[in-house]
Amino acid sequence: MNHEKKEVRHVLGLSGGRDSAALAVYMRHHHPELDIEYFFTDTGKELPEVYEFLVRLEGVLGKPIKRLNPDRDFDFWLKQYNNFLPSAQTRWCTRQLKLRPFEEWIKPIVKEGTEVYSYVAIRADEEYREGYSSKHDNLKIRLPFKEEGIDKAGVMEILETSGLGLPEYYSWRSRSGCTFCFFQQKIEWVRLREQHPEAFEEAKRYEKNAVEHGSPFTWTQGEPLSELEKPDRIAQIRSDYEERLSRMKAKSMKNPLRPNQEPIDIDDLYGQSKMCLACHK
Repeated sequence: MNHEKKEVRHVLGLSGGRDSAALAVYMRHHHPELDIEYFFTDTGKELPEVYEFLVRLEGVLGKPIKRLNPDRDFDFWLKQYNNFLPSAQTRWCTRQLKLRPFEEWIKPIVKEGTEVYSYVAIRADEEYREGYSSKHDNLKIRLPFKEEGIDKAGVMEILETSGLGLPEYYSWRSRSGCTFCFFQQKIEWVRLREQHPEAFEEAKRYEKNAVEHGSPFTWTQGEPLSELEKPDRIAQIRSDYEERLSRMKAKSMKNPLRPNQEPIDIDDLYGQSKMCLACHK
């Protein structure tokens, strides 16, 4: 009988975020025998800091990161969805601009019989989050951080010891992904307006157009950006953020084994950790 060995490929998706970058570094150091293909799906609406971080990451990995570009851009899909903005209830942006390009790249590979192992950066302390579900028997999902018990603090240690560090946007925002991501907290919208005013204005234009076409959604729940950017409202958002931060710092227990405390993610302050796995990990 002819028992041909299946061809095997290894892929690892990068979002421009902390966890997926740490996983890439971890796999390079702990599994150098694997020829892993690193890829990034570019929506065309990412933060400038994301692209800069990917260049730094390529230097650490010693190999290029493949760019998967959607065949249709955000504006095309916005029209297809009747100018309705994407939202937590209708995540067409993730489906069309992140998942679809990956599926179109990987589909012919698994269809021809190649076995593909996809490594996903879900941490050991993220029991509530599911990985990308495979739609083909030849696509195998692996969760190394969960298998090895690596949590948020472990991720930070990997980034620090490798010399890569955090993406620059972590100084003001807790997530990678599009500039106008609807999962942003209000303080992140305020900071986007400060850091990238042109991106904030673009988001306002998209929102205004969507509302004029009957969209039930604004970027941030229950409040258009034109209201959020008013000085009194910005002051209120800042005050609320500072109060939450002070309370969380007061509650935090210092770990003597880890004197450098983990950074507090903005979502943690608001008791939410909602995100898109493809965009923010």
